[in-house]
Order: sequence, then C-alpha cells, then structure tokens
Amino acid sequence: MDVFKMVENYRNEMVESLKKFISINSVNPAGGGPGEKEVADWLESLLNGMNFPLIDRFDPVDDNGIVRSSLIAKIPGKSSKTLWIVTHIDTVPEGDLSLWDHDPFDPVVEDDKIYGRGSEDNGGSMVASIYAAKAFLDSGIIPNYTLGLALVADEEAGSDWGISYLIKKNVFDKDDIFLVPDAGNSKGDFIEIAEKSILWLKFEVQGKQGHASVPEVSDNALRKGVTLISELDKLLHDKFSDREELFEPPESTFEPTKVEKTVDNVNTIPGKFVFYFDCRVLPKHSLDEILEIAKSTAKKFDARVFVDQRFDAPEPTSPDSEIAVRLKETIERLRGFTPKLGGIGGGTCAAHFRKAGWDAVVWSTIDETAHQPNEYKRISHMVEDAKVFSGLFI
Repeated sequence: MDVFKMVENYRNEMVESLKKFISINSVNPAGGGPGEKEVADWLESLLNGMNFPLIDRFDPVDDNGIVRSSLIAKIPGKSSKTLWIVTHIDTVPEGDLSLWDHDPFDPVVEDDKIYGRGSEDNGGSMVASIYAAKAFLDSGIIPNYTLGLALVADEEAGSDWGISYLIKKNVFDKDDIFLVPDAGNSKGDFIEIAEKSILWLKFEVQGKQGHASVPEVSDNALRKGVTLISELDKLLHDKFSDREELFEPPESTFEPTKVEKTVDNVNTIPGKFVFYFDCRVLPKHSLDEILEIAKSTAKKFDARVFVDQRFDAPEPTSPDSEIAVRLKETIERLRGFTPKLGGIGGGTCAAHFRKAGWDAVVWSTIDETAHQPNEYKRISHMVEDAKVFSGLFI
C-alpha cells in the first residue's frame, strides 16, 4: 500500500489525536497557561506507540520555574540530510468564553470541522505531520530524506524556550531544510518565504487615582491612555504606510491589543493604565525608529514604554531554495495547481531558522481561524496536508 492511501486510512486516528491534543490545556505561560509539559507527555507516549526509532525530549525550566517541553523524532532516510516538519504545541488563551459555542478544551466534531483551542494553531498540522511520518514506519518505505519532526514549545510568545532553545542546543545540522506548517489559506496555494519584523510594546500611563465625582483632584490615566493610543496609531500608520506586494497584507500593521485591569469600581478614576501594541513591520523599516517614535509620543502623556518582544526580520528564503522548490513541486503533483510565494506578518519558527542561516518555508491548508473564538480545523485539510507532507519524502 502506498503512503498516500495509508494516510487516508489514518483519518479516524488523526481525528482522535487532534481531539486529545485540544483536550490538554497547553496555553503558553505568557498567557497565563500551564505550558507544554502535559501535552508533551501524551505526545511522547503517542510517538513511542508508533515505534519511532529516534525520539529525544528537551525540558528546560523557564524563569518562572515552568517546564517548557519540546520533542524531536526522526526516521532515517536514503539521504542523511534531514527535512524537518516543525510544529508548535503551545496555544494561546481562550479569550472571552461567552464568544465560544463550546468549551474551548472540550473538542467538538461537526461535519468536517474539529472545534477547540489549538485545533488550527497548530494542532491540526502537528497531527498531520505525525501521521505522515507514521505512513513510512508502517509501510516500510524508506523516505528519500531523513524525516524529522520537531514538536516545539513557546512559539506563541517568542520561541525563547522552544525553537531558539533547540537551535542553541545544536539539534539541527547545517544542511537541514525546514517546513513550518503554521500559516496558509483555505486552498493551500500560498507558500511563505518571508516574514515581517515584530515589535511588541508595553505602555504604562501614569496618572492620579481619585473619586470620579471630583475629577479635578485626579489625573485620569485611562483618558490619557486612550488619547495616546489614538495619536500613536495614526502617527505610525501615516509614517510607515509603504507597501511591499511580497507580503500579505502588503503594509506594516500596528495594532493595540491587550489592556491590563485598571480599577474594580465604576466611581474610581484610574491612576495607572497599561496597554500593548503589536507591530508587524516591513523589513525595510527600522524597529529602532518605531521605538523612538513610540517613546517620544508616550512622553507627552507621562507614559513609559517597554519592549515586550522584538524580532528583526531576517533575509527571506530564496524561491529557488531546495525546500521551496521541493514543496512547490509536491503541491503541483498532488493538487494540480501552482502555489504562489510570498510573505506574512511574522512570528513563526521559520523566521528563527532563517536568522540562523537555514532555508525554511511555511505552508498549510487552513481557514485562518487561529486565535479566534470557535477556532477549528477541517478534517479534510488535515488529511490532505498529511499527504503533501508525505509526498515531500518520495
């Protein structure tokens, strides 16, 4: 039996595995979650049950004493060069529960969709990669490349305890190539070869707390903060309005996102207001310049600025690189269309590989429900992507 037929026969197993993944809370500790250890324990047992010949585990402890687990598995191929499929096992918080139709950690299957936090980001692709590899183990077919799976921690908060940690531990060889199935579209005709720079900024606006009935003796930090947000939002969008058609979207983005709690009661004026900006910046622009603009604007409102995360965009992967060509040809062979190549807002493990000098591409078939309430993964997408993953090795 060929590997593609075997992957199709794994459909029900893949559904059950994704449901199990969703049911284990692996929200990144940066979002208040427990981290990856429990889900890594289950994944290690799953891989052992499939008789993967080479499994390694990494359990660094972060600055808050939380174990941040990642798993590595390999199947030797005809070539010693490893083609890695890299997925992440941490997820984001569920957000406002009232916006969900079901418990985010109690997976629900409806028609072709599996609902739950982490189903699309990144559980579906992770499960697809595992069963694509299982097809080689069960069939006895030797893959043309050594097949590597990396199931990594901390992608949702910068990857310091995930892919960056593994790179520092020399897990990967200089000739390795990488597929990161962590972005895409519903047709599967987009291969990402470039990412924008990332700058997450934290703003602390200072005021003076007091009774809301006598605002003249207080200094409303919330009012100052929302004015700062409005002014900075317009300033950044006006100044950095250039477009590069390589990227989707083609312009830099500057989004106010998280806001910290102010006061508990309606009749108290807050004396402190904390909010965050997520900036995804075209590589042509300097993050230092954006940071200086943020600081100078904040100063007018008695606010301080802190860098929560920063990653300067590395050089793109060449469209003529081995992994880009291999993936493009595999998609053409199995799906009958030619994918386009481009860039995205950034934040995947691929950027860390590029920064370290490796060729990496990002591709998957998804409906782009990541980080949303009622996040889901289409079962058909998961199975068909597993076939593409397998096809890369034959």
